Amino acid sequence: MTTRKAHNPKETKVALLMGGWNTEREVSLSSGKAMLESLQRQGYQVKALDLTHNLEELLHFLTPKPDIVFNGLHGMYVEDGRLQGILDILEIPYTHSGARASAIAMHKPTAKVFFELAGIPCAKGGVFNWDDIQDRHPMHTPYVIKPLDEGSSVGVHIIHEEDGPINNRLSWSFQKEVLVEEYIPGYELSCVVMGDKSLGVIELRAKQGFYDYRAKYTDGVTDHIFPAPVPKPVYDNIMDYALKAHKIIGCAGVSRSDFRYDPKTGRVCILEINTQPGCTTLSIVPDVASHVGISFDKLVSWLIEDGLCQGLRR
Repeated sequence: MTTRKAHNPKETKVALLMGGWNTEREVSLSSGKAMLESLQRQGYQVKALDLTHNLEELLHFLTPKPDIVFNGLHGMYVEDGRLQGILDILEIPYTHSGARASAIAMHKPTAKVFFELAGIPCAKGGVFNWDDIQDRHPMHTPYVIKPLDEGSSVGVHIIHEEDGPINNRLSWSFQKEVLVEEYIPGYELSCVVMGDKSLGVIELRAKQGFYDYRAKYTDGVTDHIFPAPVPKPVYDNIMDYALKAHKIIGCAGVSRSDFRYDPKTGRVCILEINTQPGCTTLSIVPDVASHVGISFDKLVSWLIEDGLCQGLRR
């Protein structure tokens, strides 16, 4: 793992951003609470803001300039490069990935282009107009539909033949363009990358249905199994794919890549990469980190060191 810039927490002014106004607000508030407690516990000079649409409030919060912004936000407007661009203009260092990497990773079809360039296998599919798929299946069932740029499995649905046309069972509140991908049966896996190293692969085994928003953020409905119980060559390939994804997208700090693995065929496919992974009590990144000997406080401190090291290079 790359050596980071040492800093003294008691002399480091940290501005923590959390909340926001998108579909992942509650997740961000939960992540932000855990991060704030860690920063306070470690003696950082920290202040926190529940971010809203009010840009004047944000600018006031960031005056005078802190040493670094700890980005505890998730989802549209705050994970997709727009907030990062504002911080770049203000010349304030921040944690996690820069504007370009954040924008690429958040837009799933664009990220898939980069994955394929890096030789990372992806699920087959494409972008369709919602109006064109309501009364006819765009590909063989089962398949998955999802918004182009939402996180936390918001808007993700698995479509089966017996369900009939989509318009019989779903309403769609997202943009007209929809990402449609083949459904790959088997294991739901995630791999965490920290700096220039893959930490490990974990299986997320939902007790009912698939690993959707409820399964991710409701205690007791999903088992986290580490290390993932898959053959070593598969495990090693996923570790390699996650690091390749992190690098080709241009990520910084910590990222989490999600995969599907079909044990019957041996097939592995990447689904997406997350540049602002959650840090709730049920989140994957702190779970994997703890299994390899990295405490939550150390993870938070490392992210600040990494952000200070990255500085204004974005």
